Amino acid sequence: MSATQDPILSLEGVRKSYGKQEVLHGVDLQVSAGEVVALLGENGAGKSTLSGIIAGSREPSAGRMQWLGKPYTPKSPREALDVGIALIHQELQLLPHLTIAENIFIGRWPTKNGRIDRKTMVAKAQEQLERLGLKIPATRQVEGLSTAAQQLVEIAKALAIDARLLILDEPTAALGGSETDLLFEQIEKLKSEGVGIIYISHRLEEIRRVADRIVVMRDGDKVREFDRGDIEVRSIVEAMVGRSLERMFPTVPAPQDETVLKVENLAGANGAFQDVNFTVKRGEILGIAGLVGAGRTELVRAITGADPISAGKVTIEGVEITPRQPFDAIRHGMVLVPEDRKLQGLVLSHSLAENIGYANLAAVSQRGIVSRRKVVDFAAENIRRFGVKGSEHQDASELSGGNQQKVVIAKWLARDPKLVILDEPTRGIDVGARSSIYDIIVELAKKGVAVIVVSSDLEEVLGVSNRIMVMSHGRQTGILDRGQANDVSVMELATA
Repeated sequence: MSATQDPILSLEGVRKSYGKQEVLHGVDLQVSAGEVVALLGENGAGKSTLSGIIAGSREPSAGRMQWLGKPYTPKSPREALDVGIALIHQELQLLPHLTIAENIFIGRWPTKNGRIDRKTMVAKAQEQLERLGLKIPATRQVEGLSTAAQQLVEIAKALAIDARLLILDEPTAALGGSETDLLFEQIEKLKSEGVGIIYISHRLEEIRRVADRIVVMRDGDKVREFDRGDIEVRSIVEAMVGRSLERMFPTVPAPQDETVLKVENLAGANGAFQDVNFTVKRGEILGIAGLVGAGRTELVRAITGADPISAGKVTIEGVEITPRQPFDAIRHGMVLVPEDRKLQGLVLSHSLAENIGYANLAAVSQRGIVSRRKVVDFAAENIRRFGVKGSEHQDASELSGGNQQKVVIAKWLARDPKLVILDEPTRGIDVGARSSIYDIIVELAKKGVAVIVVSSDLEEVLGVSNRIMVMSHGRQTGILDRGQANDVSVMELATA
């Protein structure tokens, strides 16, 4: 089967409204068998709404769809799955206390003599894991798996239904380089088998590797279509944002002389890292790079008291604090913006005002009693300060990923910390929101705040850091000055 045949999926004039607000304005889209169509756009462009309509989780307000040449009107995700269309969400949707095999086949159990055929289930699940290069037993519980491994389990879950069309929403957001390569190998195999793929990503460089065509959305419209994938990133970005993009990274200021953070001989209680030593000066941005599993997240969680420390010490402005719990770090002026904003950074069902207030109770209370008016006013001020597109009364779940991330940043920066640690600050965020977060990071440094940025995006770490510390397999393999650091020098240390 080839991508030149008639499309397996066809959308014509698809619209979607919520009340009086129309969020999709007559979108056309076609996907052929054996073709990867990249669907790109900033957060809020309509990508998620469109993919939800295709996958049956939303109903269009107007327009029509065809699947394999016949009218297609799914009323639920199950109806989409039944015809061979699977959406793999960016947010992991696995059940932690079930095994990998059980998660892959949940709701579609293989049976024998009226009972679940566990032997067949495990064997088929193991086959899908091996296809993706995931070398762990299918009988293992999901709880405790790395984010990257869980993402691959989600993909295996979709592959197990022999889908004819896969919608991959930020599939590499939690993956390292080698895991991404394995995924792309699998995509090439699926293409050769005639599977169509809609690929949603904010990592524009990888689009050149994987896409056959590119469709760009902006504000609910399809604004541009490229008939090949190897398009210059700048052209894609300009189509996404509707303007020329002169520079992604702002100028990084030089740090001051005073040391804010000193980490000495630090080791994690769980063995994830050992013998880590570094300093961060006032106004310095220290990048931490490394492949998935290098121990970067475990390190910053330990520094901020979220994970236990087995050896070493942490010093803030000459005072040893070596935190045992997050509050120890917070009260000494050190805050962490965690890698998973939805699970660790926000209470999604609560308002922006409440989320910002939770981290700033002293500022919104009087004599130990929280003032609702102070919470709302304080949040409104910081929403404006950090350019969040949302109201203090909105639930956090209603915001785009980029604006959710700005809320997490806002709630901690409202405390005027001495040291800010950002773990994967732009994961799953569009190019426009990324640029504004880079501006926030650099402005912090200009004001004398020490900043640590942990990122899997090598371009990001190179673009925003004064120095880069590289980790590999829980070891610190080197610290590079900005002038020394490049793709090759960082990767050499990351694979040492």
